[in-house]
Amino acid sequence: MAVGARSERDEPEERPESPAAVSDDVRGEDPTSSDNSDSSSGDSVGPRKPRSFWKELPLLIIIALMLALLIKTFLVQAFSIPSDSMQNTLQRGDRVLVDKLTPWFGSEPERGEVVVFHDPGGWLENTAAPDPNVVQKFLSFIGLMPSAEEKDLIKRVIAVGGDTVECKKNGPVKVNGKSLDEKSYIFPGDTPCNDEPFGPLKVPEGRIWVMGDHRQNSLDSRYHQELPGHGTVANDEVVGRAIVVAWPVNRWSMLSVPGTFDQQGLSAAGVAMSAAPGALGLAGAVPLVLWRRRRLTGGRTAG
Repeated sequence: MAVGARSERDEPEERPESPAAVSDDVRGEDPTSSDNSDSSSGDSVGPRKPRSFWKELPLLIIIALMLALLIKTFLVQAFSIPSDSMQNTLQRGDRVLVDKLTPWFGSEPERGEVVVFHDPGGWLENTAAPDPNVVQKFLSFIGLMPSAEEKDLIKRVIAVGGDTVECKKNGPVKVNGKSLDEKSYIFPGDTPCNDEPFGPLKVPEGRIWVMGDHRQNSLDSRYHQELPGHGTVANDEVVGRAIVVAWPVNRWSMLSVPGTFDQQGLSAAGVAMSAAPGALGLAGAVPLVLWRRRRLTGGRTAG
């Protein structure tokens, strides 16, 4: 009995496990079972594995090229300045961005704007066009590089349809009888038109008269008066307005309209001329109406 008693005392006493211990045993009982179930369920219903960047890259390039082409066609396009005819406003080699969007909404060139336009015919016949390589042609096509093949020119709009423009030797350029103060943009040392005086001439509706800022180094409207259009350019030939010098960085600047084109009465002469027939008609009608009224009044009094 004593032995049995000792045997009972030596055996470990059975005690109920604590909740914490049970909980720990449950968490540690099968550590791989939950992971395996999660991974197996993930294979069947979980999110797909993202595609490799290198597989997505061709699609991204195609989208970028399409966007560049759309921007070039409808929004803005880069152009390179090939000559000195617009100094000092623009230097040879400058890159300008041209607004092509507003013409789609009916906007027409205005006095003082710097515009890019297609050769109206005969302006660049003696100018050799560069021969770009295949890469340059492609980049020009999508608008990532200025076009090298297109025969485009860049000048400042001096007069628009309906304006009368002229410039006598040693005199300023006049638009509708108003003298332009061109000191802010004309090349230092140049005269407004001493090399090629012109006018007065009236610009046809739907056309513009353009001149370079470097007057003594610009074959502009003055030099093409013998061609169809008499030196003027059709609004339909205008690609768009140059709005900013984008390159090189140290020449970044906006191409704003000089203040002289905002002077009061610049287009008043044209308005006055168009209003003249109406004014003359009114002046002639007033005496006639007064005479008729006097006559009618006198007739009633006599009766």
